[in-house]
Amino acid sequence: MTKIVMPRNGGRILIDALIAHGVDTAFCVPGESYLAALDALHDSQNQVKLIVCRQEGGAAYMAEAYGKLTGRPGICFVTRGPGATNASIGVHTAFQDSTPMILFIGQVARDQVEREAFQEIDFRRMYGPMVKWVAEIDDARRIPELVSQAFHRAVNGRPGPVVLALPEDMLTDVVETADAGPYKVSRGHPGAEDMAAFSRLLAGAKRPLVILGGGGWDAGAVADIKVFAERANLPVGCAFRCQDLFDNTHANYVGDVGIGIAPKLAQRIRDCDLLITIGARLGEMTTSGYTLIDIPVPAQKLVHVHASAEELGRVYQATLPINSGMAAFARALSGLERIDHMAWDAWTAAARADYLESIQQVTIPGPLQMGEIMTWLRQRLPADAILTNGAGNYATWSHRFYQYRQFRSQLGPTNGSMGYGVPAAVAAKLAAPERIVVSFNGDGCFMMNGQELATAVQYGANAIFLVINNGMYGTIRMHQEKTYPGRVSGTELHNPDFVALGKAYGAHAELVEKTADFAPAFERALAAGRPALLELRLDPEAITPKASLSDLRAAALKAQAR
Repeated sequence: MTKIVMPRNGGRILIDALIAHGVDTAFCVPGESYLAALDALHDSQNQVKLIVCRQEGGAAYMAEAYGKLTGRPGICFVTRGPGATNASIGVHTAFQDSTPMILFIGQVARDQVEREAFQEIDFRRMYGPMVKWVAEIDDARRIPELVSQAFHRAVNGRPGPVVLALPEDMLTDVVETADAGPYKVSRGHPGAEDMAAFSRLLAGAKRPLVILGGGGWDAGAVADIKVFAERANLPVGCAFRCQDLFDNTHANYVGDVGIGIAPKLAQRIRDCDLLITIGARLGEMTTSGYTLIDIPVPAQKLVHVHASAEELGRVYQATLPINSGMAAFARALSGLERIDHMAWDAWTAAARADYLESIQQVTIPGPLQMGEIMTWLRQRLPADAILTNGAGNYATWSHRFYQYRQFRSQLGPTNGSMGYGVPAAVAAKLAAPERIVVSFNGDGCFMMNGQELATAVQYGANAIFLVINNGMYGTIRMHQEKTYPGRVSGTELHNPDFVALGKAYGAHAELVEKTADFAPAFERALAAGRPALLELRLDPEAITPKASLSDLRAAALKAQAR
């Protein structure tokens, strides 16, 4: 630690701590409760770029997306009370997505605590269930210590969010204190016994299958996994919204293991005799509501590798649980001796053929064919293009029919949170301005954080925002028609003119109603030199790639008539 003799106020000490930990970008909605920190950021503009957002949910989403994309904790500042409650959506996303993130919340002055002062909330109780750690800094002298702890907790073990509350008067206290050095990442490693047991299980397998997922990955780990999969000729699937962990065009990739999983892949998971799960928690979305794998003892032999020891055995009793970071385990795999894979070569080839069949274009009702658009995007976009999305049936098109080829080219919320696509794209374009960023949004999803288009324009985050407009909350309408056919309630939307809205924000904007119009509109958007919005008018009947609303309703009515 380095002793700083010159007295500083808490706000200055805090920003100095962020700079020491390598922070170069922070997202915020300003509040009077942390003015001292904002003032310190004024003097550090060349070191920390402050992105001012329009709503705390958008700011928190941007911090989460930034952390997911870079592997470094995303930083967000919000004010107490309403600011903190708005920001909770991004924190919950970071928790379920295992994304490193730190949320700083301005808090009431220390002499006002427990009086229900203006906007006062006990953040330990509020945030406790959805973060790795939450604390309040009551002494400015402890800022370096507690900020250092926050960074270490956010990145180590299973990565995730941390919350630090900052009493307003603490930030104005002038004290002398020692600064901490930058945080260090520490990951578990598999032991020799673990790897020997793994080799024995693989040697005895006839139908193995790999699932990749979770947080804590880096490009080196992804590359090492690819080497191992090639050498062992293993079929590799990726957990829900983690498809960028393995090149989807590679001969060993067999599909996404998430919502709407391809039926043949789901059956293959049930039929496999060795399931190698690396990084994924095997939660509800990855296991199709916990139906693909028996609880608590799977029918398949299970190797479960996870960075958090607490996750191992939480739901499933693995044949071989391994507590390890992703990079360390992937390195150990790439160093294994030659593996005889003749026993499952045909199994892998069949799984790949099933996957290729599942991404073929499908015809849907209406003049706008999303299958053709996704095929065009697969061919047009470079491997490093970043696709973002929120939640809704529209996301099926980017999940099922796009092929992710490079690590960190997919940013989507595994907690199924709407409104993520726009702020995530803003953060991605700011973090990687040289890469093409395409944001997928349903009409309902876009309206939850569409105001951050103003943030994109303000900071030159020139992403392309697709608004797939079918005039409804599509996913809920789908379930409604399946359960209460023909009884539409609470799912219709009357939308604004999205093109006019985009132009009002200062974005390039166009309407696309026919498939043939998409490619030239996309090229104009790409060349616009500013954020661009393309509204894609989708026939309301095209509720899923393989079923129309009328099909769902008819099937449900038929079932009820039996």
